[in-house]
Amino acid sequence: MARALRLARLGLYSSAPNPAVGCVIVAADGRVAGEGHHAKAGEPHAEVFALEAAGAASRGATAYVSLEPCVHFGRTPPCADALLASGIARVVAAMHDPNPRVNGGGLQKLARAGVATAVGLLEGEARELNRGFVSRMERGRPWVTLKLASSLDGRTALANGASQWFTGEAARADVQRLRARASAILAGSGTVLEDDPSFTVRDASLSLQGRRPLRVILDSSLRVPAGAKILDGNAPTMMFTAPEASSARVDALRSAGAEVLTVAASPPGLDLDAVLQRLAAAECNEVLVEAGATLAGAFVASGLVDEIVCYVAGTLLGDAARAMLKLPLLERMSDRHEYRWVDVRKVGADLRLTLRPA
Repeated sequence: MARALRLARLGLYSSAPNPAVGCVIVAADGRVAGEGHHAKAGEPHAEVFALEAAGAASRGATAYVSLEPCVHFGRTPPCADALLASGIARVVAAMHDPNPRVNGGGLQKLARAGVATAVGLLEGEARELNRGFVSRMERGRPWVTLKLASSLDGRTALANGASQWFTGEAARADVQRLRARASAILAGSGTVLEDDPSFTVRDASLSLQGRRPLRVILDSSLRVPAGAKILDGNAPTMMFTAPEASSARVDALRSAGAEVLTVAASPPGLDLDAVLQRLAAAECNEVLVEAGATLAGAFVASGLVDEIVCYVAGTLLGDAARAMLKLPLLERMSDRHEYRWVDVRKVGADLRLTLRPA
């Protein structure tokens, strides 16, 4: 199963909106007869590749798969049927498929046909691997990672806005992997107006895997100009605005290539939960938030952040520099936002801190 999970990771940057899945076929004599992984939505699933590699050795064998085999017709035929046709004797799944169209059905179909089944082996690792897919299926919203970069004293830029670059090249390269894993990169109109970012995956080794995350901009008054880099056509762009936004501005941005949607307003901007639900409906599994202090703080205050990844440089910018997050005033320590440490490691000259809600 550990091998199946390693295989699944090969599809981490390319399988969305499908989950990343790996499969290992172990023949009756104990040898590995075949293996495979799911690379891209619309292409064969991991079980199909593993069965093809195993051939006749699949009969009487055990299939170790990192996610319960599907039982419905989607972009491809059901994997449960392929396993039955191969003569597999036993199927071990790391976890049930949280998709309501499958959940438990795949293993039940196999069991009814006489195949021995088991589920739960390395389940924690399997859920972590597909955390975004699991979140979308179980909670109706994507997994949200908030990316931050700060000085040692928690500042993100000088008072005049200058920020390039206080973190090093290795940290910036590491961010490209975060972007490549995400289904969408989300920011506010202030970030677009100030920095004019393109929000694309610049690492060729990652972008060659076909990853073009959706660029999502929250702009309640549609201040972003039609000539902004996020409308350069190098990746799809979705903009959320308030219902009362200018129809002329909506038309101009749509003409520039953006999909413009409206959601209800909610202080200090738009209804973030509604935005995430719309992104889930668009099959976004993971959202990477790369925003300024106001929007980043709004995500934290709303309890919508599943993970914070913060790159900390060994430099001091002073108390006049811009803060990392803008949060409501707290009067009691019991109201503080608490996070637990998941990982701390050095990336080049900087530290990368990974935290999740406590």
